[in-house]
Amino acid sequence: MSKMKLSEFKFDLPEELIAKYPSENRDESRLMVVHKDTGEIEHKQFKDIIDYFDEGDVIVMNNTRVFPARMYGNKEKTGAKIEVFLLRELNRDSLLWDVLVDPARKIRIGNKLYFGEDDSLVAEVIDNTTSRGRTLRFLFDGPYEDFKAKITELGETPLPKYIKRDVEPSDEERYQTIFAKEEGAVAAPTAGLHFSRQLLKRLELKGIEFSEITLHVGLGTFRPVEVEDLTKHKMDSEQAIITEKASEIVNTAKRAKRKVCAVGTTSMRTIETAVTTDGYLKPYEGWTNKFIFPPYEFSIANCLITNFHTPLSTLLMMISAFCGHELMQKTYAEAIKEKYRFYSYGDAMLII
Repeated sequence: MSKMKLSEFKFDLPEELIAKYPSENRDESRLMVVHKDTGEIEHKQFKDIIDYFDEGDVIVMNNTRVFPARMYGNKEKTGAKIEVFLLRELNRDSLLWDVLVDPARKIRIGNKLYFGEDDSLVAEVIDNTTSRGRTLRFLFDGPYEDFKAKITELGETPLPKYIKRDVEPSDEERYQTIFAKEEGAVAAPTAGLHFSRQLLKRLELKGIEFSEITLHVGLGTFRPVEVEDLTKHKMDSEQAIITEKASEIVNTAKRAKRKVCAVGTTSMRTIETAVTTDGYLKPYEGWTNKFIFPPYEFSIANCLITNFHTPLSTLLMMISAFCGHELMQKTYAEAIKEKYRFYSYGDAMLII
């Protein structure tokens, strides 16, 4: 198979298929089931996923928790409204954060930003990192827990810009998986949004095991690929953790030739980052900037749950690597014809 180019991942996505809201019940979004060996496509509801798993199969899920990363501040003197998107904490003791600011041209080193109606939180710009990136130092007296509480109070759910509407109170719950535990993501691992408590319980009763890993999703997930030659694209690094227990659950299933199903591209990237020489999953704590595009040999998962992705995205490239480019094109043409809902709040696909 020859090297694939960016332009091979272009398709026309009607704007109205980008979901603005999630389905009323998490597990009642639509589900397209794709059989990668035969090319057969089935149309189901997400809760029917249970029919495709048996006792001893493993579902790998990303338990990262999204924090309210989007804040609005006012610039000192001019009072101009500035959006501040918290990317990652650089230093806990000195309250240093990597952020994106918008509009960026107005924000220079030394500027102060005020947050909250009573200006109860202040930040100073201490460095430029990229055209929109800045390093902020928050000026806050009091324990760290109070500082985090303040950010949580002032920040809002960081819905992706593709969802063209204001954030609503329900987003706080719905843009979070029900198994979210470890805070640190600025975007939800969206394939996991389809699982309801009832569905998890039913899967558990059927004897399906869950392996929880952590990948703190960064904004790099949405970064456009700007090079035709995919080998030249660099992914942003994201923090990943795979515990001894999580890897053992996966390896037991792998030895028994069971299904190992990654929930979402984030879980898939994480487990593919930590593969032993003989193809098993090893514990890992560190960073990953793994970019998966065709051709690629997957080592761990033989099954994938994912959403429908936007054209030219790195997520779409991974799907193509997993099920084959032709089948990916066929399923996406079918999804558009059948009006499946795309993107973070959209419908799901199971590739087995």
